[in-house]
Amino acid sequence: MPSLTRVPKHARKPTDDRRAEFEQRVLAAVEDLLADGTPYTEIAVQRIAAASSSARSTFYRYFPDKSQLLIRMADLAATDLFQAAESWWSAEHTDRQAGVVRAIGAMIAGFRRHRYLLLALNEVAAYDRDVGAYWRTRVATFTAMVRARLEADREAGRISADVDPAATALVLTSMVERAITTAFSADTGIGDHALATTLGRAIWLVVYGDAPGPA
Repeated sequence: MPSLTRVPKHARKPTDDRRAEFEQRVLAAVEDLLADGTPYTEIAVQRIAAASSSARSTFYRYFPDKSQLLIRMADLAATDLFQAAESWWSAEHTDRQAGVVRAIGAMIAGFRRHRYLLLALNEVAAYDRDVGAYWRTRVATFTAMVRARLEADREAGRISADVDPAATALVLTSMVERAITTAFSADTGIGDHALATTLGRAIWLVVYGDAPGPA
């Protein structure tokens, strides 16, 4: 006779689904706790566990310490941050500045959705070895993708032969990262649209401004 209390195996959520659901709860809890201005380092694990309706034992099963928690939460948030930009760098650039402005706009929107977490990441990365290494690697991966695209475009004659792919990729990536972080760190009075338009124009002009043919 089937048990009346035991959940049938086929009715249980797969482990990956349970983990994803738990991580989203923790992400929302951390962002809510950061929203009132409390520094990440001052938020106790017990508060995060309580805010996400989870036990401390469950929390530590997934996250051995707060550095690993921040890394995983930032990884979830960075998906929103980089996805549109990665898509633009992988696509045909037939719509001139409009395409890159849309991509940067989506990137800014992703940062706005997760601004408290990403600003905490920026702060903690300056002194936490693991968090700093994670973010440098994530940005370096994106920079390498931009460099590869620039190398291919230069080889195909779509951009000027004077463009240095490695230096240009580093400059563009650093410019976007720093500009967006600065815009959200203080009240600059610059709106999201103005920021996206300016960054998009700068990227387009640097890459295609002196292209040998119509861009």
